[in-house]
This record gives sequence, C-alpha cells and structure tokens, in this order.
Amino acid sequence: MEKREKLYEGKAKIIYATDEPDKVIAYYKDEATAFNAQKRELYQGKGVLNNKIASLFFELLKKHNIPTHYIKQLSDREMLVYKVEIIPVEVVVRNLATGSIVKRLGIPEKTEFKPPLIEFYLKNDELGDPIICYEHILAMNLAKPEEIETIKKLALKINEILSEFLKEKGILLVDFKLEFGRLPDGTIVLADEISPDTCRFWDLKTGERMDKDRFRLDLGDLTKYYEEVLKRLEGR
Repeated sequence: MEKREKLYEGKAKIIYATDEPDKVIAYYKDEATAFNAQKRELYQGKGVLNNKIASLFFELLKKHNIPTHYIKQLSDREMLVYKVEIIPVEVVVRNLATGSIVKRLGIPEKTEFKPPLIEFYLKNDELGDPIICYEHILAMNLAKPEEIETIKKLALKINEILSEFLKEKGILLVDFKLEFGRLPDGTIVLADEISPDTCRFWDLKTGERMDKDRFRLDLGDLTKYYEEVLKRLEGR
C-alpha cells in the first residue's frame, strides 16, 4: 500500500490517496476545535488516541455486521478506509438532553429520550451546520428517502451496540455524531470516526465528562480523559 497525495484536510483528519483508487488513508491530527473552529488548540497525542479508539469501535461494529468504510488500522495515527462519497448530513443520536438541544428547546438537562432522538444537521461550516429536517434533505437532494431510512436504522443500531458495550466499561453514551457515505455501488456505510471528539462520554458513576466537552467548556485534562476512555475500551 503506497501513500500518495493529500486529497483533503479537515479539522481533525487529513485524507491521503493510495495506489488503490478505492482506498484512502485517514491521518488523525492533534488539533482540537470547537464552535465551528472558532476555538482551537493542539493536544499532543490526541490524534493517536482518537485513531486507536475509532479503530476499536469500527472493529466492534464490524462484528455486529454494521457496514463501515473501515478496513484496518495502519499505524498509531493512520487507518485505511474505503473511499466513499460523503452524504453532507450529520446524524446526531441523543440518549440524554445536554448541549445545544437544551439551549434550543429548553428541555431540562439530563432528560432521557426514550426512544433515542435522532436529529439531522447540514454539513456546511459556512452556515454553521444548521439543523434540518427530513423534508429539507429531500428538497436539497442530499439523500433519497430509502437512504435516509437506512441511515436512521443504522444509527439506532449503532447506538444500541455502543451503549451496551460502553456501559460494561463504566461509560454512559450521552449523545454522538455520525456521518455516512456511499460506496461506488451505492451501499450506505458508516464513515468518518467514532471517538471522544464526536461523542459525549460520561463516567457512569461520577458523571465526569470524558470527551471534547473538556475542551469546549475549559474543564482541562483532555488527553488524560481520552487516555482513560482508551484504557477502559482495551480492558486495561
């Protein structure tokens, strides 16, 4: 496998081409960003931790027959993934109310959602990733009705798998963001990453935040808690 030119650089990752047209390399960066990248900071080793954590989650989902873009972890910072056409819709699954939904709707903090709540956001930095509905997705031709249904079913199944797994590790999955993409044959697969950057993880006993909220809310010790998440996932 030969690593070639840089195809894209985002807030948390760099995507490189390979000598195989259908595969790319995702390189995890140390930069943390929040509030549409208005706040940013470097945390040494954060990319390594996120790559390892995301790889563990992708391996777990693979065992449960969830289709993803993940192929394998290549190094501490890199994973090999299938090249996909990203659907520009961020899917947020909420188990408890916190963050933006509390501010938007006045729902009391920690309200439990039964069943879990799914929200869609337009993946557009210039517009601030606004919340959108099913009809917006269709009107903007972002995805077909059957694709949206597939995405919703996958998102709920992923939530079920991860919530149960994390509970065994003493971690509560509060909410998380997913991105999906299309393979060349049109198959919908989970893409991007699952990590403390894209999830809210709370310690099951203490309620301590173990995710990027430590950066957003200036709570400190970000890498310390990412290391704790990895340690628990690995059973150490």
